[in-house]
Amino acid sequence: MLVTNTERGLFCAPGNFHIDPWKPVDLAVITHAHSDHARRGSRQYVTAEPGGLALQERLGPTARIETLPFGERSLRNGVAVSFHPAGHILGSAQIRVEYRGEVCVISGDYKTEFDGISGRFEPVRCHTFITESTFALPIYRWKPQAEIFLEINDWWRENQQKERTSVLFAYSLGKAQRVLSGLDASSGPIFLHEAVRKFVDVYARAGVILPGIESANAEKIKATRGRALVIAPASADNSPWLRKFGEVSTAFASGWMQVRGPRRRRSLDRGFVLSDHADWDGLLASIEATGAECIRATHGYTAPLVRWLRERGKDADAIKTHFESKNEDVAGDGATAEAEAEPKAP
Repeated sequence: MLVTNTERGLFCAPGNFHIDPWKPVDLAVITHAHSDHARRGSRQYVTAEPGGLALQERLGPTARIETLPFGERSLRNGVAVSFHPAGHILGSAQIRVEYRGEVCVISGDYKTEFDGISGRFEPVRCHTFITESTFALPIYRWKPQAEIFLEINDWWRENQQKERTSVLFAYSLGKAQRVLSGLDASSGPIFLHEAVRKFVDVYARAGVILPGIESANAEKIKATRGRALVIAPASADNSPWLRKFGEVSTAFASGWMQVRGPRRRRSLDRGFVLSDHADWDGLLASIEATGAECIRATHGYTAPLVRWLRERGKDADAIKTHFESKNEDVAGDGATAEAEAEPKAP
């Protein structure tokens, strides 16, 4: 294969570069800025132009980052590399690698529903497609996001009637900004945890203007008498920071809210099924649209997806990656892990 798995991550030997490596390398080609895909320590990074600001914020000012516009090709030792929209978060990309007529596409994380702020997913034709499989089970089928936003706004207004501050946990980069884009800002004041606010600033610098630029603190929250909505990473749950706000109602926006277990373990008042990953139908449609003869699944429920594809005559297998170890739905720290993932079972 043109791209193989190594102890440092996916590797293109002819081009001498790694893709989303989990250990430091000389050249890291990055799908997006979530920290399970973008690790510190590599000598040089390359990513899609719209995601450059988020990657710099994630890796720090000393990281050497080169950006490339979507669709523009760059040659690396004779290997053509290009980035194509993945629709996951701001600047997220699929990476197309071509060498001597062979084309491999590495999906990174992607979603097929257009959210209005993250770019629109574009299938890319290829011979080999390395796809994520975070929600690769038939139970994961998403409702239109407009319905979820109605649920969130109704919950906020219900809490206002009870004078309870609404606290919505969402991943600091990507999910929080998507939630902000769907809030009815006329309903009341919106405040942000600092981990969320810094990435709202990144979106603004990229031309995506969102409501809710004020940082949350106890004095501001209490002054609203339960009218406010606060967006924070899940690590803020049960923290001293949150306990200063008085009476609150908590909720989580995540694809894992589709099943009861994660909500029950976190003792949440509400769970909103809003994912930045493709659901079961989206995964299957995306795989088909690539025309790929060879499919390799990573990062999630790989075994069910591989089995389904093989039963239909596809050349399919799993690639074991370090991404499986991320458990953002439990850790939720918004600073060290942004993958929307739970421990996976076959």
